[in-house]
Amino acid sequence: MQSAIMLNQQQAIDFLLHVAVTRPVFMWGPPGIGKSALVRRFAEAVGMECVSLLGSQLAPEDLLGIPQIDGKCSRFFPPANIVRDAPFVLFLDELNASSHEIQKAFYSLILDQRIGEYSLPKGTIVIGAGNRAKDAAIVKPMPSALVNRMAHIHLRSDHRQWLEWAKGEGGIHPWVLEYIQLRPDHLWSEPPKHEEPFSTPRSWHMLSDALHSFGEDTGEDMLDALAYGLLSPNHAGNFKGFLKQLRHKHGLHAIIKGEQHWPDAPGDRDVLYFLAQSFRAHLMKELPEEESAVRSAHHALSIRAKDMLRDLARISVEIAQSLLGEDSQGRRLPAWFLVEVARDLPRLAGRSQKETA
Repeated sequence: MQSAIMLNQQQAIDFLLHVAVTRPVFMWGPPGIGKSALVRRFAEAVGMECVSLLGSQLAPEDLLGIPQIDGKCSRFFPPANIVRDAPFVLFLDELNASSHEIQKAFYSLILDQRIGEYSLPKGTIVIGAGNRAKDAAIVKPMPSALVNRMAHIHLRSDHRQWLEWAKGEGGIHPWVLEYIQLRPDHLWSEPPKHEEPFSTPRSWHMLSDALHSFGEDTGEDMLDALAYGLLSPNHAGNFKGFLKQLRHKHGLHAIIKGEQHWPDAPGDRDVLYFLAQSFRAHLMKELPEEESAVRSAHHALSIRAKDMLRDLARISVEIAQSLLGEDSQGRRLPAWFLVEVARDLPRLAGRSQKETA
């Protein structure tokens, strides 16, 4: 299922608070984006117990119960994990990964809040969640009758909300926190089509827990194993470069101010690449898309950026060129700035040679 409307975590909470209390809701989103954590937050907000059922691991008897003789007839007794005296939040996780028999069993549970002869306590809230077919996850087509029984929302990651949580109750390791502040676009990446780790809020949280466990003296080999075992390969390489520049005190803002230079030692190429990509992200954030919106501060930054590009190209033409092309999401630096770069860099290169002579 696709949707042009994507909600962040706070918007999803607001939606649940107004809709899920009266009608079942299904949340679509890629792995690791925080669907389970969001439902737990919602359950805390409404003051209810949260009971989770994992659709991909359910058999029909797990939901319908086991028949037992009751006098002259048999009755299905519901499983203990969903029998409650008070209303609760029933979270049907990975609902669309369950078998078609289980999905059919969910029909009456979702619409009428009933399983066989057992009815859920009045006021119980039912929320489902699952991955999308394009996420390379185990999913099965959801029958139209089941789709039509729920309101559907699609989740997206939001680095501002994640950082706010991470700085507060999240307890996220300072290295991870600082990195995502520098590269918020690395918080989440599309699941790859082949088997390899990829970056999500969950994988960054896992990396944070591991770093807390190892402590400050984590060796380079172990840091590599953690980063490349949890993150997208490109993000892992950038995170490795970030840690190296952090330990060697290379700072992007100091380079922009002219207080430091690009690291030019052959052994610092990973640091150089990370700083260059961070510089690109900084320009994407600070420079306006339209030339008509350029102000004096933007003009000053563009002048400094062209000088930095010239200096960077003297160390690595390949890394300098990577700043000017498309990123993994097809984005480029503003067109007016790229025109200035094409116009001025030959002149700047000539000026640099005269200064050196």
